[in-house]
Amino acid sequence: MAIFLSTGLLILRLVAGLTLAAHGAQKLFGWFGGGGISGTLQMQGRLGLKPAPLWAGMVILGEFGGGLSVAFGLLTPLGAAGMFAAMFMAIAKSHWKNGFWNGKRGIEFPLQLLTVGVAVGIMGPGNYSLDALFGIALPQTLLFVILAVAALLVDVIGLLISRPAAVAPSEAKPTAP
Repeated sequence: MAIFLSTGLLILRLVAGLTLAAHGAQKLFGWFGGGGISGTLQMQGRLGLKPAPLWAGMVILGEFGGGLSVAFGLLTPLGAAGMFAAMFMAIAKSHWKNGFWNGKRGIEFPLQLLTVGVAVGIMGPGNYSLDALFGIALPQTLLFVILAVAALLVDVIGLLISRPAAVAPSEAKPTAP
C-alpha cells in the first residue's frame, strides 16, 4: 500500500509543483509569455501591495521556489506553505471577485493548487522525494501548520495594507432658497 501512496504523491507533487513553478518562472524570468520581474513589480503595484519589491519577491518565492520544493519533495513543509500562501493571496487579490470558474479567471485553478499545497504539507512528500533520499526528517505536519499560519498572517497584513483608502464623503453645500 505504501508504494501506491508514494507513487500517487509523486505524481501529484510533480504535476502541481511544476505547474506552479512554471507560473513563477513567468514572473521571475519572463518565460512562457510572462512579464518577468519588471512585470511582476508592476502587477504588485497595481494590486496595491506595498512595497511592491517585497511582495514581488514573496510571490516569486512562493510560486517558483514553493513549486520546485513541492515537485521534488525537498524541504517539503516550506514549499507547501509557500504554495499555500501564494495561492491564498492570488485568490484574495485577483480571482475571488471573478467567481468560481477558471474561464472567467475565477478561483477554480488557484484553489486546486492551494489545496495540493495543504494536502502535501499535511501528508508529507512520500518515499519518492529528495527529503526521503537525503534523510531529511522535518516535523512535517507541525512545521507546515506553523509556516502556513505565519504565511496566512503575512497575507492578511498585505491584504489590509493594500486596501484603498476610504474616501471621505463630500460635504453637501447648502443651496440657496
